[in-house]
Amino acid sequence: MLSTLEKLIKLARDRKSSPVEGSYTNKLLSDKSLSKAKVLEEVDELIEAIEEDTNKIHEAADVFYHLLMYLEANDIKIEDVMAELDKRKK
Repeated sequence: MLSTLEKLIKLARDRKSSPVEGSYTNKLLSDKSLSKAKVLEEVDELIEAIEEDTNKIHEAADVFYHLLMYLEANDIKIEDVMAELDKRKK
């Protein structure tokens, strides 16, 4: 499970440092307004899928992907987010 997340983070960072022409990931990383719009869209689609009991896993995966790209596009490291979550443990 974590290896999939690590591969996705590596993909984002690799594409950010070495862009690939025509890459959707690169579009998200270079266009912060597109990235933001996609996060909002995908969250709405996930909520709808949960309420209608359809495509929940697919939509949740889309949220994770787009959120990670949005974070990377804005120089927010997932390691820092995880450290913040770890501090919140009670």
